[in-house]
Parts: sequence; structure tokens; C-alpha cells
Amino acid sequence: DICDHLLAAEQKTYYNTLLALRGFCSLHAHDHQQALQDFQKVIEHDSPHPNSCIKALCGRGLIRISGGSHYLTALDYITACQLKLEETIFTIKSYVPWNQRRLLLKVLQEQGQKMLQNKRYPGGSSVTLISIFFLKVVFPFFFFIVVFSRDAPGVYQLASLLVELDASDEASRILCADALYQMGCVEEAHKLLLLALSRNPQRSPVLARLALLQLKKGFMYDGNQLLKKVIRIGDTSCLLPIMDIFKAEDRNLMETHCRFRALTILKDKQEDADIKEAIAYLSFAIIAAGGYAEDCLLIRARCYGHLGQKKTAIFDFNAVLKEDPRNVQALSGRGFIYLALKQQKEAVQDLISALKVEAAVVIPAILSLKHEARGLITQWLLQHGKTELAELIATKDLSKEETLRDLLMIAKALIKICKDSQYHLFYTDVLIANGEYEEALDHLREAFGHSPGDEFVSARLAVLQLKKRNVPVAAHSFSILAKRDERELAFLLNFIDAKQQQHLSQVAAQEGNVLIKEHHYEKALGYYTLAILTSKDNPRYLRQRAACLTHLKKYDKALKDMGKVIQKHGRNSLKTRVKDHCSQGHLLLSVADEEAAVKQYIEALELDESMALCSIMNGPGSEVLTKAFHKIAQYNFEMQHYEEAWKITDYGLKIDNNAELKKLKARLKREASSCSIH
Repeated sequence: DICDHLLAAEQKTYYNTLLALRGFCSLHAHDHQQALQDFQKVIEHDSPHPNSCIKALCGRGLIRISGGSHYLTALDYITACQLKLEETIFTIKSYVPWNQRRLLLKVLQEQGQKMLQNKRYPGGSSVTLISIFFLKVVFPFFFFIVVFSRDAPGVYQLASLLVELDASDEASRILCADALYQMGCVEEAHKLLLLALSRNPQRSPVLARLALLQLKKGFMYDGNQLLKKVIRIGDTSCLLPIMDIFKAEDRNLMETHCRFRALTILKDKQEDADIKEAIAYLSFAIIAAGGYAEDCLLIRARCYGHLGQKKTAIFDFNAVLKEDPRNVQALSGRGFIYLALKQQKEAVQDLISALKVEAAVVIPAILSLKHEARGLITQWLLQHGKTELAELIATKDLSKEETLRDLLMIAKALIKICKDSQYHLFYTDVLIANGEYEEALDHLREAFGHSPGDEFVSARLAVLQLKKRNVPVAAHSFSILAKRDERELAFLLNFIDAKQQQHLSQVAAQEGNVLIKEHHYEKALGYYTLAILTSKDNPRYLRQRAACLTHLKKYDKALKDMGKVIQKHGRNSLKTRVKDHCSQGHLLLSVADEEAAVKQYIEALELDESMALCSIMNGPGSEVLTKAFHKIAQYNFEMQHYEEAWKITDYGLKIDNNAELKKLKARLKREASSCSIH
């Protein structure tokens, strides 16, 4: 009210001062709109009064805080400081309540830091860009004060203000030192930091700044000692905000020094503590480089891997691959980490990608691994390659040139890494799939000699011989492999076309028949297996192999073959189907599965009784079989399954008029006299 009365007077004495005072009164009364109007009138007055303008700038700055315009608040206070620092200090202490002053100081610190880091307006001076505009338009009298100002001098004045307001605040002193550094006053900045360090010797932000200044002045030893203190404290992240403040040449100096120190440590020592120190230096170097330094990231990733911090190592490798997806060192390094984590798919994928880029680098890296790790990764690569190749040739889709090129690259790498036969065989398979038959033959001879004794090698020679129409020789080699590894043979047969496979099945079956007549069952077994695989489970060959297996007393395998035969019953003659069920029943008796055997014989009798009885007479005979029928029927009778017992007894009596079966049938009639079992 007093201010309003004085302002309403005819004489305009102390007009600006009264407006500024009324503005603060309105501000404290939370009438921000009226306060802002008064402050603007003072600032825009044709004949501004410096002290009143300072009050108005400070007041407007407070209003802007509440509106979220922190940057403009900082500009107001920088302008006030440039007008008169002492008056600005007096205004804050006199007009800004203590409970608002802490917030004001925090806002000014943060904005001062951002100005030095040039985060608000990259590429230009934030103070200059904004200050020139609003001072020239709304504050022309004081335009000359800041028109040539840069961020650093303005921030220095702001920091000086903050130090005067709170001499114990370390952040303000650091801000002041940063501003001095950017102004080129290195010695003054150094002295100010030393003063801050004397009060708190363990403050890593101060130590880091001092380290960089020492390096800049050429005092490498002193700078390194300060960096060691930061490492011992464990706060390497303190460098992050500093790097936005320091000049490019000084950041490069820090990066070079820290990288050199890390490499020196890793060269001379390999203890965990030394590696951790090297990691800290590498982290400094990466931060100094702006967050990305390829060689430092790769070295640090390997260090993390050595310490067992595998997920952190992957993070560093990922950072490199984000910038350069074809980086061989990062791909192979991450692949080895996945290997240690037993993540097969990811490890194989990364190492294949690396091999595609530069195999000459990746192969020595794999060879440098420990024996167990090297063996595991080569097995994974082989497994992946064989799966891809099997899918490729099974679908006969050999048009995928890129896939074949990748497989050839993997195979070449594997035979350089390991000399085991399986890798040479895989390389041969890829050559065959690629149509390079002569090269495949030459490699087999080079790797295994001209007279290989291994079944797997002979089988591949057989594939190549078939290209020259030498079917009998090929059939012999395949029959040997059939006894050793049926799945491997099935894989190799995919290299052979349908016409050749049909011819091969006929030759194999004929040879098997000859051998079985001569009682060479083991040899015949291989030929029959070959005939089955090349004919896609032809029932005729399955029956022949089942008979061969029966001679060898391998009843379980024979049963599987006969099971496949019966599943394929369709267009077969009645006689054939009856014989198949009887054969299956006979085999089931051989493994003492009498219940299943009885069911098979009943099915045969239901199809054609006379044919079934004739087959039974050839084996196992009516006496043996009726005993089995009686046993199963008796069991069902005891379990009170009367209908099933009656059925089994009835069919058993058709085979032989067995006395025990007759008795059982009579008992069934008596037990079931009260109900119909027909």
C-alpha cells in the first residue's frame, strides 16, 4: 500500500526503486503477474536505474523459476552480476527469503554447468544468443555490457556470486574453476581447485580436474598420481560431466595418456587387481573420447571377460558393433564370451559372421583358446554346418549359393583349426553338395590316402563312384556303413538322385538275398538296410531285413520292421497280410510277449483261417501256439473278462483241439450261464 501511494504521487521520485520494491512485495504475496509487470517496467524504462534494474532482474529470475524457465533465470542473474556484483549479492540476501535461496542457488549452479557444457544451444554461446536479443530489444541501455560476452565469463561471474553467497559450497567453487579454465586462466583454475582439495582431499571431481590440468601443463607423473587417487576412490564416472567442459585437445591428451597407462599395466601384470586398474584407465580414455573409443572398448571387454564379468564384456562388444557391425574383433570376442556362457546359438552366429568378414583373424583367435574351449566351439560350428547342409540337400534346394558359400567357408576354417577326420569329411560333403566332385575326391585322397579303411570315408568315395555309374562297388561301401551308422548313410544318400537310388536298392536287395542263402546274415543285413533306405521303406525289403534280424536273434529290431510293414498294409494281397501278422506274432512269442502275439494270430485268422493255419504250421506250430492261447485266455478268465476269454479260447480251438482249451471253454459256459457271451 505504501508503494502504491508513493507511486500514485505526482512527483515521480525513486520511481524505479518503488516499482522494484512493489514487485518484491507482490512476489512474496504470490501475485506473480503483478510482480512481473513491475519488474518489466523497471527493466524497460527509458532511463533505467542500475540498482533498481538489478533488483528487477533478480525478482524476475525468481518468478521464472516457478514457471520452469531455469535457463532464463540464469540469464537474469548473469546480467545482474555484470551490472554490479555487490548489489546483486545484497539484493539476494535482502529480498530473497532463506527458504527460496537454496533452490535459487541450485538452479543457478545447474544452469551455469549446462552453459559451460553448451548443452542448451550446441555450436554457439547460449548467453550471447539470448542476451543479445532481449537486451537489445528490452534493455538497450545495458546492451553494451554483455553483447560481447561469452558463456565462460558470464558463468564465472555467476559462480563468483554463488561463492559469495555460500563460501562452503564446493560445487560453486568447481563451477568457478571450470569457467576460469574455459577463459584460458589455467593457473587461476588450478589454484582454486587446490583450495577446494585442501578442504576435502577425497573429492574425485576435484582430483579429476586437477589431473587433467597437470597433464595439460606437461606434468605427466603428477597427473597420473591424481588419476590413481580417483581410481582408488572408485568414482570414474566423475569424468563424464568434466569432458563436456574441457577442450578437444585436452580430452585427446587425457585419452592418449590413459590408454597408454592401461596397455602398460596389461603388458607387465596380469593379476586381478592390475586388470581392474587397467579397466579404470580404459574407462577414463573412453569417456575422454566422448563415449566411443573402439580399441579401448575392445581391450576393456577382454579385461571384463578375464575377470568373469561376461555380461559387462558383452555390453562393450555391443557398443563397438553398434558403430561397426562388421568389426571382426568385436564379433569374435563376443562369440567367445557366449562360448564361456554356453550359449551355443549366439556363439556360432557371431563366429560365423566374423569368419565371413576376415577368417585369417578369427582362425588364429580360435586356435589360441584352451583345448576344451577350442574343441567345444569347433563341435558347435560342425554341428551347425551339418544341420544346414542336411537341410539343404534333403530339400534338394542347391540354388542357395550364399548358404553353400557360408558352409564352404566354415568347412575350410574347421580343417585349418582341427585335423580330425570328421572335419575333413564335412569339407568333402560341402564340396560334393557344391558339385565339385574332383576337388572332393582329391581332398579325400589327400586327407586319408588312396586306400582308406574308414567306413565313413569309403561311403563318400562310393557317392563319388556313383557319379561314374559304379553301382556294385558303391553298394558294398554303403552296406558296410549301414551296419555302423544308419543315420549317416541316410544323410549321404541325399546326394544321390532318385533313379540312382532305385538302381542301388535293387542291387543291394539282390546281394542281400545271395548272402542270406549262404547264411552270411551280418553282411546281408547291411545290404537290406541300404535297400530299405534307397527305396523309402519298401515293405518287401523290410520283410527281408526282419527275417535276417530274426536269424541274428535281434527280435526287437525285427519287430520294428514288421510293425512298419503292417502299417503299410493297403493294396497288399490277403495272403501277404496274413503272413505278415503271423510273422509278427511269431516274433512276439520270441520276446515272450504272448498277449500281443495272440492278438496278431487272431487278426490273421480273422482275415483267412486256412492261410493262417498253414502259416502257423510252418512256425511256431500248433502245440506251442495253443499253449500261449490257453495262458492268455486263462488270465482273462481269472480277471473276469469273459467275452475276451471266450474269443481267445474259440480261436485257439481252431488252431488245435487242445484239451485244456476245451476245459476252459466249459468253465466259461458255466460261469456265464446267467448272461450271454455270444
